[in-house]
Amino acid sequence: MIILYTTIILYLFYSLLIIYYWQAWKSIPNYSMSLPSQQTKISIIIAARNEEKNIGALLQALKGQTYPEELVEVIVVDDHSTDATVAIARQFPRIKLIQLKEDNLNSYKKKAIETGIASATGDLIVTTDADCMPSPDWLTTIVAFRDEKQSVFIAAPVTFTNDNSLLQIFQSIDFLVLQGITGASVFKNSHSMCNGANLAYEKTAFDKVNGFAGIDNIASGDDMLLMHKIWKQYPGRIHYLKSKAAIVTTQPMKTWKTFFNQRIRWASKAKNYDDKRIIAVLLLVFLLNFSFLVLAVAGFWCYHYWLYLAGLWFLKVIVELPFVSSVASFFNKQALLNYFFFFQPLHIIYTIVSGLFGQIGKYEWKGRRVN
Repeated sequence: MIILYTTIILYLFYSLLIIYYWQAWKSIPNYSMSLPSQQTKISIIIAARNEEKNIGALLQALKGQTYPEELVEVIVVDDHSTDATVAIARQFPRIKLIQLKEDNLNSYKKKAIETGIASATGDLIVTTDADCMPSPDWLTTIVAFRDEKQSVFIAAPVTFTNDNSLLQIFQSIDFLVLQGITGASVFKNSHSMCNGANLAYEKTAFDKVNGFAGIDNIASGDDMLLMHKIWKQYPGRIHYLKSKAAIVTTQPMKTWKTFFNQRIRWASKAKNYDDKRIIAVLLLVFLLNFSFLVLAVAGFWCYHYWLYLAGLWFLKVIVELPFVSSVASFFNKQALLNYFFFFQPLHIIYTIVSGLFGQIGKYEWKGRRVN
């Protein structure tokens, strides 16, 4: 019975955690944009590698921003692309294009961002990815929020596009959960969490923490690891921007292989977290999901464990659904909730696999094998 009692204890702690995130998410005010000072010079940094299908649409969207064009500098740092990414970027006359020269790195993206920031003339650095799409008021909202809150680091919302395929629907649901946890944890200052597709931070803050120094050899973590470095220098000035006008839309992975590689890449930075608070959260989440596997195996010796597994599946959905529903409402993704119950086994399997391989395995990303 020790398996059952351990599972119950894990579920109780997990339930408290999810309820905490749910209440925190609901407590975040929906930001109503005031008029920004329109004196802040912005440098948008886009690290791009083989993004010929996406880079043009993003650069066109940046031309349509409501923030004054003369205060926006767009820097595309090409990471050794072998397609038409560079040629397309050159079609936009106001774009500053830099081609990364360094090779044999373990974190090309950090080097690309660092290179872009080194040539940036803006006071506020905004990062996004080449496959992203912002709303027209994206920059205006960020600057207004920064002016009001005196933020040095802003984590802003990201959502996935999705078609009706199982893979893309699953990714969209999973990402909703991650975004809800991001907003809740930043708002409550409980641990550092963000996504590099939609970040803004003071250039002076980046310089003060010596940029990516100390984390530059880690393949991932250009977002969360940097966030925590800045948080340690500026506690109380890290904020989450909960505004629909600030949402950036990005694309899900197209294949299961690239999906798992992405999630393993995200999980790989966990062993390098200096933020011990998030390590406890990740461990609890992993252990609860791993308990499903333990119950499934134990069921071959005693079928009662399969009944416990089914009950745990149901109880997990019950405690998570209000939180996920609240986040889905903000992102206008309520239709995804129809699939939430049925995708639980897949989510459990992926959590276990990515958690394990993220710590002990290698993965392929952007055509490179990463340690």
